[in-house]
Amino acid sequence: MAAADIDWTRVRADFPILEREVHGKPLIYFDSANTGQKPACVIEATAEFYRRHNANVSRAVHALGNEATEAYEGARATLARHFHIRADELVLCSGTTFAMNLVAYSWALPRLQPGDAILVSRMEHHANIVPWQLIAQRTGAVLKVAELRPDGSLDLDALRAAMTPEVRILGLAHVSNVLGTINPVAAICKEAARRGIVSVIDGSQAAPHMPVDIAAIGCDFYAATGHKMGGPTGTGLLWARREHLAAMPPFLGGGEMIKEVRFEGSVFNDPPHRFEAGTPNIAGAVGLGAASDYLDAIGLANIAAREQELLAHATEELLKIDGLRIFGTAPEKAAVISFAIDGTHSHDLATLLDLEGVAVRSGQHCAHPLLQWLGVGTTCRASLAYYNTHAEIEAFIAALRKVRGLLG
Repeated sequence: MAAADIDWTRVRADFPILEREVHGKPLIYFDSANTGQKPACVIEATAEFYRRHNANVSRAVHALGNEATEAYEGARATLARHFHIRADELVLCSGTTFAMNLVAYSWALPRLQPGDAILVSRMEHHANIVPWQLIAQRTGAVLKVAELRPDGSLDLDALRAAMTPEVRILGLAHVSNVLGTINPVAAICKEAARRGIVSVIDGSQAAPHMPVDIAAIGCDFYAATGHKMGGPTGTGLLWARREHLAAMPPFLGGGEMIKEVRFEGSVFNDPPHRFEAGTPNIAGAVGLGAASDYLDAIGLANIAAREQELLAHATEELLKIDGLRIFGTAPEKAAVISFAIDGTHSHDLATLLDLEGVAVRSGQHCAHPLLQWLGVGTTCRASLAYYNTHAEIEAFIAALRKVRGLLG
């Protein structure tokens, strides 16, 4: 089924929160890059686990314990199919921030030394900057930055030039959370591999909006955040090549990640359980599995096509507003629009838009170095999803014109 054949009104009806009002106005939720809304099937899957199956995993032989374990491992298998990877290479975790720290402390920390370099791009989220800074401080490595073109696309020539022999790790966003830029990660990872550079891809903004075949990308590590995919908060995943996982020491110690504990020393579990210490977010994983099934039922190619329609409409209307600047105009772009209006602070805009029922993000979007490069303190960000509508875009534009008039 093509995107044009899907009844998007029926899809929208799957999201209970979109039926509510805010300040007496119908909710227009344009903040999906921050967190995605949850379809009813995800809410129900999470609630059903607690209603009927709640127990801990891998710690009991009773019926509920077996059911909980089967549900948790079933979610892992579902996500593996969704991303075209092996389940035993998939670590379930709280999200991309945890995943990046896991790679930094468990893979990079034991290997980096003075003279080594970590390469990131100017568009990275803090989750793909700060862990590398901390590791660089502890190892004597340095952080290098690959710059952007004026339209917000990655300067691929500059990136290749920056892949010098001392670079050991490349950290790169699949999609920018501020600019919407979609990076050609498969080609970049191939070049990195040719030079012996380990690639770590932040897929937080890609996984909810387009087909992601991790195996085809050819990276070494890929992280995604579950709540942006329509799953519960506190969920996510890290995929890593089997040889990397096998060579990585545990990041956290405790239950589940061990085979045997003696005071003289411990024997650790095999990956991926080696990296899942303690009681996991079992219900959250079940909900995330349901979210990935929901996305697959619609088809992520259809979702991408729908969001491109919405992006084109919103961009066209925004550009008609005098004094409005859009940051990020790369040819390959997801449905994220960061903008500013001359003489108006983004927080004021967002606050007044909220009174009109419109939810947008304002601030620096956990991307301070990028905002400094753009030459602005803050922006507003309207991030669209397949459950949004063209009518909402028109209402958003009307509200934006209204509040701009109030601000003078």
